[in-house]
Amino acid sequence: MTQLHKNLIDGEWIGSDGVENINPSNTADVVGLYARATAEETNQAIAAAKAAFPAWSRSGILERHAILSKTSQEIIARKQELGELLSREEGKTLPEGIGEVTRAAQIFDFFAGEVLRLAGEVLPSVRPGVGVEITREPIGVIGIITPWNFPIAIPTWKLAPALAYGNTVVIKPADLVPGSTWAIIDILVRNGLPKGVVNLVMGKGSVVGQTMLDSKDVTAISFTGSVGTGKRVAAASIGFNRKFQLEMGGKNPTVVLDDADLKVAVETVAQSAFFSTGQRCTASSRVIVTEGIHDAFVEALAERVRNLRVGDALAKDTEIGPVVDPSQLKQDTDYIAIGKAEGAKLVAGGELVKKDTEGYFLQPTLFTEATNSMRISREEIFGPVASVIRVKDYEEALATANDTEFGLSAGIVTTSLKYATHFKRNAEAGMVMVNVPTAGVDFHVPFGGRKGSSYGPREQGKYAAEFFTVVKTAYTAAG
Repeated sequence: MTQLHKNLIDGEWIGSDGVENINPSNTADVVGLYARATAEETNQAIAAAKAAFPAWSRSGILERHAILSKTSQEIIARKQELGELLSREEGKTLPEGIGEVTRAAQIFDFFAGEVLRLAGEVLPSVRPGVGVEITREPIGVIGIITPWNFPIAIPTWKLAPALAYGNTVVIKPADLVPGSTWAIIDILVRNGLPKGVVNLVMGKGSVVGQTMLDSKDVTAISFTGSVGTGKRVAAASIGFNRKFQLEMGGKNPTVVLDDADLKVAVETVAQSAFFSTGQRCTASSRVIVTEGIHDAFVEALAERVRNLRVGDALAKDTEIGPVVDPSQLKQDTDYIAIGKAEGAKLVAGGELVKKDTEGYFLQPTLFTEATNSMRISREEIFGPVASVIRVKDYEEALATANDTEFGLSAGIVTTSLKYATHFKRNAEAGMVMVNVPTAGVDFHVPFGGRKGSSYGPREQGKYAAEFFTVVKTAYTAAG
């Protein structure tokens, strides 16, 4: 019998029916059965978090530090096991899965330290004999809604600061990948987290997510996902005067200039566009190349793309795992057809790949002769599909890079300090990379974008305090 993984509500594991979690590398492999919460159960979880908030928000810093620190230690000790779970349910290659698990451990470790670094300010008042204290306090019940593409890292970078700063949580992972979040919650509970502080409600967004949005007792919502759903989160939150944080889409550019090192450029773009099956909000799907290096770059990149090894996420020689599910695979192939119809030239990939097991395998796809007005250059595909856009010079490259409604990540490959410095200042993105892939970020620094990609305070690092706390200013008269 396959184990049923239940929801966690007020310290109790609850649920009687489960939905199969399917491995996209092998559709005959059932990762596990995972319960789906009802609207009533979701409201019970919210009530439990509200009831737990007074005690947790005033708990000692050593207690919170110890729980987060022990959680980090257990995650890193189990990185192989948890990495395999992640790769089975989402489709990342095993090295990528283990890397993501390691990052989750690092995030918990960082915020365990932040618990001990909670600080404020003491200032003199303009009035004699009066002192001023500025402190940060937890805000209440945090609703967390996470996507399927980083099933351990993204839940962790929301959970860890929420708990570190003394908030309670109701978390809904993506319906496609509940297993990784379930494992993290189980670890937290077994390492001493009091009941009600975190509540796990798995299931459909239309049921669980909507119930969270409709509750006046959810003080804040941190959401990562599609633009459309993000707008719904915003609209629902405004009515409650609720704090909300949105991380949404991207159509990220990487600029390659004539002076770039060709090998560096090819590997940077290959990593940015195609690894993790291109299913990263920071992936570069627009490759903007100046005309002097264009032909040599396209030839070398196309060869690299053709030789990328697609296969089972757990196989040792796999470089690119499967697409996450049939719906995403159809979206990818539909956009490949759109690119052809728009007049872009398909120079590599684009075909489904047959393997020994039934899975959602797609050869990474490269278009050339694209323009920035094509749909494949403007709309987020969220798969291993990239387009090369030829431009005359750096000035046109920068203008093209910024010509998008999104602004999450942007990269440039160049040996020119002048152009690198100018691009860092003038790229309209929240994160800028020079000679490194756009799809790699550190756990201790802020993450987030501009324009249609993000709304609200940054995630990760010490900047997470901006969302998960509220500032209080207190005045005291001496004597």
